[in-house]
Amino acid sequence: MSDTGGQFGFHTEVTVRWSDMDAFQHINHARMVTLLEEARIPWLFADGRPTEALREGAVIADLHVRYRGQLRHADGPLDVMMWTEKVRAVDFTIGYEVRPGGAATDSPPAVVASTQIAAFDIDTQRLRRLTDDEREFLLRWRRA
Repeated sequence: MSDTGGQFGFHTEVTVRWSDMDAFQHINHARMVTLLEEARIPWLFADGRPTEALREGAVIADLHVRYRGQLRHADGPLDVMMWTEKVRAVDFTIGYEVRPGGAATDSPPAVVASTQIAAFDIDTQRLRRLTDDEREFLLRWRRA
């Protein structure tokens, strides 16, 4: 995992399990969503931030995944780049580019995705506003 905040976003590697493959010998589309989640977790915990509330109180509001090429087990660990696309009052959007392990960052990504995440108060079961600390953390990862 490497932190390239401000330059491209957050970079991490995600291990591909044999069970992530389907009968056509590429990563199953539904498993790709799980791999994106596994990439997102180290990003949300980068530098011990943003806050406990965001790490424990957030819900997925929207998800888009575009497959531009196949990824196979042998392509792992996958290189995943993430950045903050948008920050609003109660939610934010993360952009993703997924490439085979070792691929150049300027090579075409095999998967392009975005996830809209809303801050959520678990006790009240309602959306809540992002705190100043959360906004600061998220804005740090904007793509230059």
